[in-house]
Amino acid sequence: MGRKIAIVGAGAVGGYAGAHMVQAGEDVTFIDPWPEHVEHMRKHGLRVTHAMDVAEFTVPVRALHVTDAQQLAKQKPVDIAFVCMKSYDTAWATMLIRQYLAADGYVVSLQNCMNEETIAGIVGWGKTLGCIASSITVNLPEPGHIHRGAGKGGAAHTVFRAGEVHGRITARAEEVCRLVGYSDSAKATSNLWGERWSKLVANVMGNGLSACTGLPGGEVLQSEPLRRFSTRLGSEAIRVGQAQGYQLEEILHLSPEIIARAGEGDEAATRACDEQRFKDAKRTSSAQRPSMGQDMQKGRRTEIEFLNGLVVREGEKLGIACNANAALTDIVKRVERGELAPDPRHITELRMN
Repeated sequence: MGRKIAIVGAGAVGGYAGAHMVQAGEDVTFIDPWPEHVEHMRKHGLRVTHAMDVAEFTVPVRALHVTDAQQLAKQKPVDIAFVCMKSYDTAWATMLIRQYLAADGYVVSLQNCMNEETIAGIVGWGKTLGCIASSITVNLPEPGHIHRGAGKGGAAHTVFRAGEVHGRITARAEEVCRLVGYSDSAKATSNLWGERWSKLVANVMGNGLSACTGLPGGEVLQSEPLRRFSTRLGSEAIRVGQAQGYQLEEILHLSPEIIARAGEGDEAATRACDEQRFKDAKRTSSAQRPSMGQDMQKGRRTEIEFLNGLVVREGEKLGIACNANAALTDIVKRVERGELAPDPRHITELRMN
């Protein structure tokens, strides 16, 4: 106790984890660029609800707009800063909080995608940790309100995996684990990069499809053409991750090799993959949209270049063609620019070898 914590980006994941830290008595300051959200938190606190089996709660919080962050200069330095912004905002968010870090303070990427290198370029590798939020299904439907479209993972699924970039289990990784563990199950991992890429594969399989079709995750899953395309996206990303030397973890409660083979046309693997995905879907609200689907609905910039686009770029370096990911990246960008309206036919009518 007594550690000063900053959450840079009080959106879905940052707000969810941070609210539970506040509830547990930790010293947390939220910093966010959305004025209405900040004002609502200041006046009414931060409300957390769940779709299943968990009582809602509201906690009073200290919230600063990014323009107010300079107030931190007059206070005790920040010991642990969680960066919870979109990937394209990682650099400036890290630059913002760097000047308020304690001498032994550090920054934790609690985000999608692979942002640790960007953070380390600003604060150094020695002050950089990562934390994956796996299958957390949270959103920010309105100012001051975080909603989780499922119950808690608990013992059935470890949601948070915190680790050092060098792979050793340290007191810092255990401390991050303790903090995020207030909100759901957590473990310190010696395999940050394998965990990171495995989570990226899961996002690659669902986010962009929701964004360009306009469908929530449950409806994407129910469509056989979309489900097959999703598996192919994951298969390509897995082959790239394996070629990079990552030790991949379970993805959507499946062996990576099962998903990879399913995406390559193996019928037995396809059956196993579908069975597990339908089983998991029962634990999540069918109306829940992946984060990129939410962003598209709100007219926000997507992270497609940091997910499927990254798979394509890394594949090119290795001589691995990622045609499905390239096609999806292009379609999502066109929908984002307003050249296309969201429609499942963007995918179902694709003609790809």
